[in-house]
Amino acid sequence: MDLQRVKDLLDQVDLVHHEGRPDIFKIGRKYTDSQLLSIFEDDARPVFVALAEDGNVLGYCFCIFQESEGDNVLMDRKTLYIDDLCVDETARGMHVGRSLYEYVRDFARENSCYDVTLNVWECNPGARAFYDSLGLRPMKTYMEEIL
Repeated sequence: MDLQRVKDLLDQVDLVHHEGRPDIFKIGRKYTDSQLLSIFEDDARPVFVALAEDGNVLGYCFCIFQESEGDNVLMDRKTLYIDDLCVDETARGMHVGRSLYEYVRDFARENSCYDVTLNVWECNPGARAFYDSLGLRPMKTYMEEIL
Protein backbone atom coordinates (compact mmCIF):
# COMPACT_ATOMS: atom_id res chain seq x y z
CA MET A 1 0.00 0.00 0.00
CA ASP A 2 1.18 3.52 -0.75
CA LEU A 3 1.65 4.81 2.80
CA GLN A 4 2.50 8.36 1.71
CA ARG A 5 -0.63 8.60 -0.43
CA VAL A 6 -2.82 7.41 2.46
CA LYS A 7 -1.15 10.01 4.68
CA ASP A 8 -1.90 12.70 2.08
CA LEU A 9 -5.58 11.72 2.15
CA LEU A 10 -5.59 11.71 5.95
CA ASP A 11 -4.30 15.28 5.74
CA GLN A 12 -7.25 16.22 3.51
CA VAL A 13 -9.68 14.86 6.10
CA ASP A 14 -7.83 16.64 8.89
CA LEU A 15 -8.05 19.97 7.08
CA VAL A 16 -11.82 19.63 6.54
CA HIS A 17 -12.31 18.92 10.23
CA HIS A 18 -9.93 21.67 11.35
CA GLU A 19 -11.61 24.26 9.12
CA GLY A 20 -15.05 23.16 10.30
CA ARG A 21 -14.25 22.98 14.02
CA PRO A 22 -10.90 24.65 14.83
CA ASP A 23 -12.01 24.65 18.47
CA ILE A 24 -11.78 20.84 18.45
CA PHE A 25 -9.38 19.78 15.69
CA LYS A 26 -5.70 20.71 15.56
CA ILE A 27 -3.70 20.58 12.36
CA GLY A 28 -2.10 17.17 12.52
CA ARG A 29 -2.54 13.69 11.21
CA LYS A 30 -4.93 11.28 12.93
CA TYR A 31 -2.38 8.44 12.93
CA THR A 32 1.40 8.27 13.12
CA ASP A 33 3.31 6.12 10.64
CA SER A 34 3.73 3.36 13.23
CA GLN A 35 0.02 3.47 14.10
CA LEU A 36 -0.88 3.20 10.41
CA LEU A 37 1.41 0.22 9.92
CA SER A 38 -0.10 -1.43 12.99
CA ILE A 39 -3.64 -0.82 11.69
CA PHE A 40 -2.73 -2.31 8.30
CA GLU A 41 -1.64 -5.53 10.06
CA ASP A 42 -4.67 -5.79 12.39
CA ASP A 43 -7.43 -8.14 11.14
CA ALA A 44 -9.90 -6.48 13.53
CA ARG A 45 -9.31 -3.18 11.72
CA PRO A 46 -9.73 -3.85 8.00
CA VAL A 47 -8.63 -1.11 5.61
CA PHE A 48 -9.81 -0.85 2.03
CA VAL A 49 -8.38 1.33 -0.73
CA ALA A 50 -9.71 2.41 -4.10
CA LEU A 51 -7.08 2.44 -6.82
CA ALA A 52 -6.96 4.19 -10.17
CA GLU A 53 -5.92 2.16 -13.20
CA ASP A 54 -2.37 3.45 -12.73
CA GLY A 55 -2.31 2.18 -9.12
CA ASN A 56 -2.73 5.62 -7.53
CA VAL A 57 -4.74 5.56 -4.29
CA LEU A 58 -7.97 7.50 -4.88
CA GLY A 59 -9.57 6.79 -1.53
CA TYR A 60 -9.58 4.62 1.55
CA CYS A 61 -11.90 3.30 4.22
CA PHE A 62 -10.63 2.43 7.70
CA CYS A 63 -12.95 0.08 9.59
CA ILE A 64 -13.17 -1.54 13.03
CA PHE A 65 -15.12 -4.64 14.01
CA GLN A 66 -17.15 -3.93 17.16
CA GLU A 67 -19.12 -6.53 19.10
CA SER A 68 -21.74 -6.23 21.78
CA GLU A 69 -22.25 -9.44 23.71
CA GLY A 70 -23.90 -10.11 27.04
CA ASP A 71 -24.83 -6.47 27.63
CA ASN A 72 -27.67 -5.82 30.09
CA VAL A 73 -29.51 -3.58 27.62
CA LEU A 74 -28.04 -4.01 24.13
CA MET A 75 -28.73 -6.98 21.91
CA ASP A 76 -25.78 -9.16 20.95
CA ARG A 77 -24.51 -7.99 17.58
CA LYS A 78 -21.45 -7.49 15.45
CA THR A 79 -20.95 -4.13 13.75
CA LEU A 80 -18.48 -2.89 11.18
CA TYR A 81 -17.70 0.68 12.20
CA ILE A 82 -16.27 2.99 9.55
CA ASP A 83 -13.61 4.93 11.40
CA ASP A 84 -12.58 7.04 8.43
CA LEU A 85 -13.54 7.23 4.76
CA CYS A 86 -11.83 9.62 2.37
CA VAL A 87 -11.84 10.16 -1.37
CA ASP A 88 -9.21 12.43 -2.85
CA GLU A 89 -10.73 15.82 -3.58
CA THR A 90 -9.67 15.47 -7.24
CA ALA A 91 -11.59 12.17 -7.58
CA ARG A 92 -14.86 13.27 -5.99
CA GLY A 93 -17.93 12.89 -8.16
CA MET A 94 -16.42 9.79 -9.84
CA HIS A 95 -18.34 7.36 -7.57
CA VAL A 96 -15.17 6.26 -5.78
CA GLY A 97 -16.75 6.79 -2.37
CA ARG A 98 -19.92 4.94 -3.34
CA SER A 99 -17.87 2.01 -4.65
CA LEU A 100 -15.80 1.92 -1.47
CA TYR A 101 -18.89 2.00 0.72
CA GLU A 102 -20.66 -0.72 -1.27
CA TYR A 103 -17.55 -2.91 -1.02
CA VAL A 104 -17.38 -2.33 2.74
CA ARG A 105 -21.10 -3.06 3.11
CA ASP A 106 -20.69 -6.36 1.22
CA PHE A 107 -17.64 -7.21 3.34
CA ALA A 108 -19.68 -6.58 6.50
CA ARG A 109 -22.45 -8.89 5.27
CA GLU A 110 -19.91 -11.61 4.44
CA ASN A 111 -18.55 -11.29 7.98
CA SER A 112 -21.99 -11.67 9.61
CA CYS A 113 -22.26 -8.05 10.74
CA TYR A 114 -25.66 -6.74 11.77
CA ASP A 115 -24.90 -3.24 10.50
CA VAL A 116 -22.37 -0.71 9.29
CA THR A 117 -22.02 2.43 11.38
CA LEU A 118 -20.05 5.66 11.26
CA ASN A 119 -19.94 9.15 12.70
CA VAL A 120 -20.20 12.27 10.56
CA TRP A 121 -19.39 15.75 11.82
CA GLU A 122 -22.08 18.38 11.31
CA CYS A 123 -19.34 20.77 10.13
CA ASN A 124 -18.97 18.56 7.06
CA PRO A 125 -22.28 18.89 5.19
CA GLY A 126 -20.81 17.36 2.02
CA ALA A 127 -20.01 14.14 3.87
CA ARG A 128 -23.44 14.15 5.49
CA ALA A 129 -25.16 14.51 2.11
CA PHE A 130 -22.98 11.72 0.70
CA TYR A 131 -23.91 9.31 3.49
CA ASP A 132 -27.58 10.28 3.19
CA SER A 133 -27.41 9.46 -0.54
CA LEU A 134 -26.10 5.98 0.30
CA GLY A 135 -29.15 5.31 2.47
CA LEU A 136 -27.53 5.71 5.88
CA ARG A 137 -29.79 7.21 8.53
CA PRO A 138 -29.05 8.73 11.92
CA MET A 139 -28.98 6.19 14.76
CA LYS A 140 -28.46 8.68 17.55
CA THR A 141 -27.56 12.34 17.95
CA TYR A 142 -24.53 13.50 19.90
CA MET A 143 -25.18 17.04 21.17
CA GLU A 144 -23.11 19.75 22.80
CA GLU A 145 -23.29 23.11 24.48
CA ILE A 146 -20.08 25.10 24.26
CA LEU A 147 -19.49 26.92 27.53
